[in-house]
Amino acid sequence: MELSNYTDHVVLALLAACWCVLHSALISITVTEFLERRLAAHYRFYRLFFNFFAVLSLAVVILYQWSIRTAPVFDWNDYLRVIQGMLIGLGLLLFVLGARRYDARRFLGLTQIKEGVSTRAMTHGGELDTSGISSVIRHPWYLALLLLIWARPLDPSVIVLNAVFSVYIVIGAFLEERKLVREFGEKYRDYQQRVSMLLPVKWLKARLMGW
Repeated sequence: MELSNYTDHVVLALLAACWCVLHSALISITVTEFLERRLAAHYRFYRLFFNFFAVLSLAVVILYQWSIRTAPVFDWNDYLRVIQGMLIGLGLLLFVLGARRYDARRFLGLTQIKEGVSTRAMTHGGELDTSGISSVIRHPWYLALLLLIWARPLDPSVIVLNAVFSVYIVIGAFLEERKLVREFGEKYRDYQQRVSMLLPVKWLKARLMGW
């Protein structure tokens, strides 16, 4: 690989890492509580602004990655297409099942604007929902993202971007857990004990022991 390509991929990794850090900072407890105090009633618009800024800034990273893409070093050919299809299918299924538990309007920030109330949980009513897919894993959308970003042809730029985002997804899950523990306390800690974060290990173990 030429030196210029290495430089391009380092820049891509830095751009992606900066996006991840900024994304986490803007939704962190410290920042959101500070803004909630300072903005008062106007804070209800923050979730919508956050989503808009996150998408816009992510587009910059994706466009840069697209500009430096090269031939794939790994592709899902022949029998591997079956595995690719299974990964994509499972990822999409997790998104659909997760959407039944989450409130899209609250996720986008529309509910907060209408009701003037902000909660950490993105479920209907802002309460902790441990039913459905949430009784199998705690973060179905995070697992779906991991499956979908890797279930595509992998050139060096995609691998770099996927590696950064994969680390961030896992870190992001832990950061979100801290906020949810703070909001729901012992109720969420009990949920953590019963249900696995990303891989359904505890769910499978319970089913196997039940046999």
